Amino acid sequence: MKHIHSVKNTQVKQWKKLVTKKERDKTNTFLVEGYHLVEEAFQANRVAELIISENIDLPSWDYGSIPVTLVTEEVMKALSDTETPQGIIAVCYEEPLKESELIGKTFLLIDAVQDPGNLGTMIRTADAAGIDVVVIGEGSVDHYNPKVLRSAQGSHFHLPVVKGSLSEWMEKLRDQQIPVFGTSLENGQNYLETKASEAFALLVGNEGSGVSKELLAKTTSNLYIPIYGKSESLNVAVATGILLYYLGSLRT
Repeated sequence: MKHIHSVKNTQVKQWKKLVTKKERDKTNTFLVEGYHLVEEAFQANRVAELIISENIDLPSWDYGSIPVTLVTEEVMKALSDTETPQGIIAVCYEEPLKESELIGKTFLLIDAVQDPGNLGTMIRTADAAGIDVVVIGEGSVDHYNPKVLRSAQGSHFHLPVVKGSLSEWMEKLRDQQIPVFGTSLENGQNYLETKASEAFALLVGNEGSGVSKELLAKTTSNLYIPIYGKSESLNVAVATGILLYYLGSLRT
């Protein structure tokens, strides 16, 4: 077990680089922080190494061959993305998934959602609703962003969350006769009028501009949620939750 005392340590500098998307993509690793997320990563066998503050007790987990490094409170604060660090961080492996391995009947397709809290909530909601695969298209915030990870509360380790071309995915789903429901007021129908389908994909889009017109032109049909009050629109994560659960309830 190593012990690091200085924030200037080379290893600490390397860990800090994982805050950036560039380094995460380069190393295929990312950081998760806090007992809950680290435990979720453990259960999914995704932990590469552990960083634990010297002022807390070691969790009673089976570490096996996973390297554990004790660090000072100063080092932990330098690595932490939160105001009150829990004193435990894990370096995790990204799960390498081929598109041919992503088999399922229900999909959430996300187009250019830029708020980390929204994206994390949508991944968590898809997990809770029993969705098989989440596909994140171009223009969205990185799904391994620390705020996305905290908002998703471990759902990254429960279902496949992948980056990909939404246009290509829609073509593949159409070939499999899986309907893709877009979200749009224009040429849309009330979601309550949707017919039952055992398999489906829901396509949701950017907080301000919604789903791109190019993608909407390729959907099976487009849905909207009626607004009964004076609000102009629903938050994209809230709308996603309503639609995922409703579409899920129609499955035969």
